[in-house]
Amino acid sequence: MSAVAEVLSTVARNRDPRCSELPTCPVCADSMVAAEASAYVSDQVISYLWTCDTCGYGFVTKHSVKRYVCN
Repeated sequence: MSAVAEVLSTVARNRDPRCSELPTCPVCADSMVAAEASAYVSDQVISYLWTCDTCGYGFVTKHSVKRYVCN
């Protein structure tokens, strides 16, 4: 019985746009993967609560939501 293996490159050609939007802690520069909480501020704005696992520093980011209309 033969086995087939595929070798994938470790260098990404195009980075996932979500990777560049993830924040880093302004105190210790640790990267953050997921927000602790989120809430709708209005119909088009969402706020996210981030807390650093390393140093405990917390901050809030706000993002506007783009609505797409399908015809």
